[in-house]
Amino acid sequence: MSVLTRSLFAARPSAHRTSRRHTVVRGAALLAVSALALSGCATATPETTASPDAAAQSVDLSNCGFDVSFDSAPERVITIKSSTTEMLLALGLGDRIIGTAFQDGPVPEQWASEAADLTSIAEKVPSEEAVLDLEPDLVFAGWESTFSADGAGERADLTALGINTFVAPSACQSAEQPAQLSFDDVFGDIETVASIFRVDASEIVAEQRAQLDAIEANGDSRTALWFSSGSDTPYVGAGIGAPQLLLDTVGLTNIAGDIDSTWAPFNWEAVVDADPDFIVLVDAAWNSADKKIEVLEANPATANLSAVKAGRYLVVPFAASEAGVRSVEAAESLSAQIAELDG
Repeated sequence: MSVLTRSLFAARPSAHRTSRRHTVVRGAALLAVSALALSGCATATPETTASPDAAAQSVDLSNCGFDVSFDSAPERVITIKSSTTEMLLALGLGDRIIGTAFQDGPVPEQWASEAADLTSIAEKVPSEEAVLDLEPDLVFAGWESTFSADGAGERADLTALGINTFVAPSACQSAEQPAQLSFDDVFGDIETVASIFRVDASEIVAEQRAQLDAIEANGDSRTALWFSSGSDTPYVGAGIGAPQLLLDTVGLTNIAGDIDSTWAPFNWEAVVDADPDFIVLVDAAWNSADKKIEVLEANPATANLSAVKAGRYLVVPFAASEAGVRSVEAAESLSAQIAELDG
C-alpha cells in the first residue's frame, strides 16, 4: 500500500440544486396497500390492487431534469441497482419486474420469497440491446450514469422507443439533487414511485417514520469515517448524501462532512489526523467489510488509528447505504451496533 499522501484531496463541490421533483397525479385517489415492516419480524409484502381508473390517470414528472409521463402504471420493469429492486418489492410490485441488473447484494429476508424468481440480465449495467430484448415499458435505475450510449441507452432514445426511464430521485446529480438529503426526501422518493404505479405508500411511510422516531442518537457527537471503497485513495461518504444523513441520525460527526458531495475521494493523511472514534465499513461483494479491515490493518499509520486498534467498526450493506426503503433500517442498525460496542 502506498505511503500517505501529503495533502487533503480537494473534492469538487457539486452544485446545490434546491428544486425538487414535481409530481402531478390526475384522476381517482390512489388505493392503499398493507404496511411493510422493515425491522424485526417483517410482515409479508403487501399486495396491491389496481385502481379501475388507473389507465385513465397520468403522472407527469421532472426526474433529474428529464421530463417523463406515465399514462398508466408500468407493467414490465427492468430494475438496475438493488435500491430500485427493493423499492418495488417493498411496495408489493415484484410481479412487475421482468429483469434486474447491477444488484449490490442479496435481497433482505423480508422480500426473499418475492425475489426468488427474479432474473438477472447483467452483473453490472446492462447494454441497450439487453434492455430492448426484454421489451420493458420502464427502466428504473438507481444511478443516472446507467443511462448512456454505452450503458442501458440514452434516456431520450429509450423514450422515443416507447420505454419510460426513471432514476431514484435522491440519486439525481445533473439536476434536482437534494442540497442536503433528508428523510423527507427519502420518504418522498417512496411516495413518488408509488404514484407512478398507482399505489399508496402512506402506510409504509408512516411505519418508517415511527421506526425512525424510535432510533436512539447514541453517537454522542463522536467522530466517524464512512469508508465506502478504495485502498491507496479511500472513497468516503461525504456531506450531503445518504451517509451523512445516517450518521446525523445516530449522532455521529462525519470527518468528511465538510465536503459538498454525496461520496468523494479523500486521503489517509486526513483520516489519521482526524483519528475517528468509529469507522463505518460498507460491505459489498466486490469490496467486503473484511477486505477493508485488511486495508486498514496493513498500513502502519491506519493500523494505529484508535478505531482500528479497538475494533470499533460499524457495518452497512452496500444496498442499504444508498437512499431508499432500507435507509431507516440502516440507521437503526448503526445505532444498535454503537450500543453493542459501547457495552
